[in-house]
Amino acid sequence: MTQPTAADLAAHTERGLRDLADLVAIPSVSAQGRSLPEAAQAVTRLLETEGFTVREYPGQVAPILLAEAGEGPFTLLIYNHYDVQPEDPAALWDTPPFTLTERDGRLYGRGASDDKGEFISRLAGLRALKDARGGHLPLKIKWLIEGEEEVGSPSLEGFLAEHASELKADGVWWEFGSITPDGRPVLYAGLKGIVCVELRCRVAASDLHSSNGAVVDNPLWRLAAAVASLRGLDGTVLIPGFHDDVRPPSQADLDAIARLQGRGEALRDTYDVTRPLGDGHDYHTRLNLKPVVNVNGFHGGYEGQGSKTVLPAEGMVKLDFRLVPDQHPDRIVELLRAHLDTQGFSDIEIIELESHQHPARSDLNDPFVKAAVRVARDVYGQDPILNPSSGGSGPMYPFMQHVGAPVIALGIGNIGGRVHAPNENILRRDFTSGVRYAAAFMAALADG
Repeated sequence: MTQPTAADLAAHTERGLRDLADLVAIPSVSAQGRSLPEAAQAVTRLLETEGFTVREYPGQVAPILLAEAGEGPFTLLIYNHYDVQPEDPAALWDTPPFTLTERDGRLYGRGASDDKGEFISRLAGLRALKDARGGHLPLKIKWLIEGEEEVGSPSLEGFLAEHASELKADGVWWEFGSITPDGRPVLYAGLKGIVCVELRCRVAASDLHSSNGAVVDNPLWRLAAAVASLRGLDGTVLIPGFHDDVRPPSQADLDAIARLQGRGEALRDTYDVTRPLGDGHDYHTRLNLKPVVNVNGFHGGYEGQGSKTVLPAEGMVKLDFRLVPDQHPDRIVELLRAHLDTQGFSDIEIIELESHQHPARSDLNDPFVKAAVRVARDVYGQDPILNPSSGGSGPMYPFMQHVGAPVIALGIGNIGGRVHAPNENILRRDFTSGVRYAAAFMAALADG
């Protein structure tokens, strides 16, 4: 079947970069409710120009868009989001955060990677394929684009359940992915689940003089002891029952892990990591297959400059648990409560934060997953890196539950992309390759 020429792909890539600049210029920060309708309208215009029928639904924070176009034997559901993280701290940006700026082969701007760049690279590839096929899109595309991902997607699961029949597809293309420094595509067939909690401990109505530490327990000591009881020094979670529901990895999962190269050198080098867990040989097993608990921050008492000798009245610690199939978020909270009570910390309150996410993992032997891998090898000219799961989390489980299709993630991020931080960026090289991949992937699904 006819494929886009190199010249056509180059032209659509340049057009896509102009579209990306326009989208980055809209400060659609969901955490602050900024410019969300404007971003939804801009995305709608882009899709309608390509022949999509776009329906807009109200969300708790921002509109949800469901678009549809094309006809063919394969139905692909694409998931993206148009909201972004706050630009703060703005003073640490080297370029204006909402102006797409190119420097030394990188394109900087909030949303350049997460997730406006991902959306536009796919749209540009779709345009190229459609032009090559005489203006006809040879497969059915359903595109779900929300504006609440950066605040936990509070409307998404309910929307998926309510509109399950409209969303049925043969495969789901997830909203992110990455490329290694040497240009190898990284694919993910799953995501870990997540539970975010806050532990609070109060011992008095107000702060006391620190001399009272001889006779009054300190909430920060209690929290430190409670948190220390949750994890061994090797990173293993010590909560009784925590691992009981963990599904053993499939042979395909284990084979994929065995093919993964490296021991975390890129992560250590990029972020100057000085305390890696494990000996490096189990790096990919830990990231893909092992659940973990992480401390996000301790707070309480005096945190200003110099000394202030107080015994704080209360303290707080924030934690997140990253889960694997078939761990259930609600069950994890129950086990945490039981563990704290057993350890003598029944006074410590557990506050559940944001929406929990269930873990999800697709079958690596599914034809859709295999097609994504095959096309990646053809487009990038290297063997792709296939991970059974990302170490991160997101609302993948309700897609698999309600859409009834496997999910694969492949995109244009990079390890130095500074997603959620100042100077978020993508490589122009990766955007260009992403356009080529989108066109080739859709063509492969259409042609069988």
